[in-house]
Amino acid sequence: MRPYELTLADAAKAIASRELSPVELTDSVLGRIEAVEGRLGAYVAVFADAARHTAARAERDIAAGGYRGPLHGVPMGLKDLIDVAGLPTTASSRVREHHVAVRDSAVAARLRDAGAVLLGKTHTHEFAYGLTTPQSRNAWAADRVAGGSSGGSAVAVAAGAATFALGTDTGGSIRVPSALNGVVGLKPTYGLVSRHGVTSLSWSLDHVGPITRTVADAELVLAALVGPDPSDRAALGEPPTGHPRRTDADLTGLRVGVPRNYYFERVAPEVAEAVHSAIVHLGELGAELVAVDIPMTKYIQATQWGLMVPEATAYHEGTLRSSPELYAPDVRVLLEAGELVLAGDYLRAQRSRTLMRRAWAELFTAVDVIAAPAVTSTAARSDQQTVEWPDGTMESVSDTYVRLSAPANITGLPSLSLPVGLDSAGLPIGMQLIGRPLGEATILRTGRAYETTRESVSRLAPIAV
Repeated sequence: MRPYELTLADAAKAIASRELSPVELTDSVLGRIEAVEGRLGAYVAVFADAARHTAARAERDIAAGGYRGPLHGVPMGLKDLIDVAGLPTTASSRVREHHVAVRDSAVAARLRDAGAVLLGKTHTHEFAYGLTTPQSRNAWAADRVAGGSSGGSAVAVAAGAATFALGTDTGGSIRVPSALNGVVGLKPTYGLVSRHGVTSLSWSLDHVGPITRTVADAELVLAALVGPDPSDRAALGEPPTGHPRRTDADLTGLRVGVPRNYYFERVAPEVAEAVHSAIVHLGELGAELVAVDIPMTKYIQATQWGLMVPEATAYHEGTLRSSPELYAPDVRVLLEAGELVLAGDYLRAQRSRTLMRRAWAELFTAVDVIAAPAVTSTAARSDQQTVEWPDGTMESVSDTYVRLSAPANITGLPSLSLPVGLDSAGLPIGMQLIGRPLGEATILRTGRAYETTRESVSRLAPIAV
């Protein structure tokens, strides 16, 4: 096995035992980037020389007894919304063409302290305002969308062009591309990971989290990111709660909620079948499967858009007026639409969110985890604009992808997407595990139990070079 094929956990073990050096691993991943980047377009920029310098320093520090932990010497990518001192943060937009960050974001600083090696900045849908990331191509099929807005991060991890990466998630932007590219994406509890130094889309919905090959890898990255930060007023600084870390696959005593409504409505049959099969497998591992009703479903879309659109427009108010021509047409239309949202509508969306949070809290008195599809369908064709369902309804591609991920953003609940199979076209299918606030340990435990008994789910995308 070549070093770039290793999961984060396996790479960390090899580095800690001196069987693999950070330089060897970084060189291998950089070689993989060189081989596949022209086809995939995952990166805005790759900093190969700086990455090799950091890896060499990590190798010296580890040899001198200064091993910092499982991220030390491991190469990774950062979504290009995340500030790194001295480097551009373009947000994949002409608006940020000349921007250079003055200091590290909180998450970049934590990864630097953990000894991680920055490979480069990965593409986002412009300012994270979209679900396709048009600059990048799906790692499993180049004629399919990467998903968004953290598409570059997910594609890089799926292709072996990063051992792990960070993304952001406002309406599904970590979980959607992770599901579409067959990798793991974790949106933590709102406020658990600081967003200081991360370009905002919607302040009350934004999250930062890891994209990895496995659930075990996501747990390692999350541990490095969590901590108090007075610079982010929403930061909790509390450790995740739930079941203690276990490496066995016994889920006895865990109550898994299986939605009777919403999450399996207008969902591609192969996606529904794969996720139902994965849920049955959780039952075979000892979990109790409990049928549940998802509350307030008819208000989800209106609440998500009622919060996100005006908050995004407020953030971009200055540049939208001074240089609107620099925005891509799809993003500019959304930002201009936000100027038409009334204050009363925004307040009603906030009230709806409060009621939704209460209703979901009540739901979690009966279950520990909710299991459902991460997205309604696998990756759409790059030129596809809409999805037509058997009942005759039509949805835009963005609307169909955000539909199942938005509830966890509105409520701030932790949500994990992990691969559970392929459709008949060979495209990845993702299952979503949602937990109660600060319940990361529970959803991670559930995901680990599944993946350890389904070894093939963590394989790289089959890219011929």
